[in-house]
Amino acid sequence: MAGTTSFNDIKRQFKENKRLRLITAVVIGLIVGILGYILYKQFIYAPKNLKANEGYYKGLNLAAKDSVDAAITELEPFVKKNSGYQGGEVAKFTLARQYMAKGDFKKALKLLEDVSLEDTYGPSLVLGLQGDCNSEMGKYKEALDLYVDAADSDENDWTTPTYLFKAGQVAEEIKDFAKAKELYERINKDYYQFGSQKSIDKYIARVSNK
Repeated sequence: MAGTTSFNDIKRQFKENKRLRLITAVVIGLIVGILGYILYKQFIYAPKNLKANEGYYKGLNLAAKDSVDAAITELEPFVKKNSGYQGGEVAKFTLARQYMAKGDFKKALKLLEDVSLEDTYGPSLVLGLQGDCNSEMGKYKEALDLYVDAADSDENDWTTPTYLFKAGQVAEEIKDFAKAKELYERINKDYYQFGSQKSIDKYIARVSNK
């Protein structure tokens, strides 16, 4: 009897308490939303993502063969259809590279600003190419900032010194020799092998005399 009364009390409180009803509705809504997301990922997104990964290879192969115009023709509709999926994002990155090869840096930059790559070097390379586009368009200050961001986004022995060096070069272009020296000295200190290959001491000496 006590149990029945307790249950009736709960029902009465639920009916009378608007806040309790609202919280319950929110919790149920969240559960439904989470289940919906899981179902979407498993039965809709995952198969399409797999299809996208398989589909971009033709455009990628054309790009690898330096068939720029053919690669663009193949990749443009694919990117529109598969943006947001892994294959679509790689295709978008590759398409931007093709635009750069044709000298259309403005179009390439717009595409690169919308690219999302999840692999180890992906973010660094995307930022680095954005820097390249800005540099080619004479926007050296923007290029400098992007190269530094690219260098710092995932520190490693490949992309980091490469983009520090590019940052140093555009710093020289805008006559910020103190910044250029700082960047070259960082290479010399932290990435000695790369610095040795580039004869970085020569660059440090050059900007030190400005």
